[in-house]
Amino acid sequence: MKIKITKNGIKKDEVFFRADVGEGRGIWCGASVDPGTETDVEFELSELLMRWVDVLPVAASEFNIRLEGDKVVFTGVLENIEADGTGLLRMGEDVVMFECLGEPMALGVFVELHVRDVNIYPFNI
Repeated sequence: MKIKITKNGIKKDEVFFRADVGEGRGIWCGASVDPGTETDVEFELSELLMRWVDVLPVAASEFNIRLEGDKVVFTGVLENIEADGTGLLRMGEDVVMFECLGEPMALGVFVELHVRDVNIYPFNI
């Protein structure tokens, strides 16, 4: 996903960013970047999410990233959840992988992922 770094946060390597689908924050895992930098990235959601708690179906029809308190909320289509709990959230042409536990959920519907920790890795195409 292409993002633009908007500012540095107070935590070590924390950055705030803007993408076509919204705004968020995370920990930058690469060579130092300055606000104003535009780059392609991959998001790593390292925490274990609970279906029906952190992964919630929503009546949305657009992809979105937003800040909500101390969490970053990713809205997209739940494309798949493997037997081992590995999930795929589709956000247009981009995919965000995550790990989850809990009761089964319908695939192909819009969901929100509520996460505290987002690692951001530069991605060279």
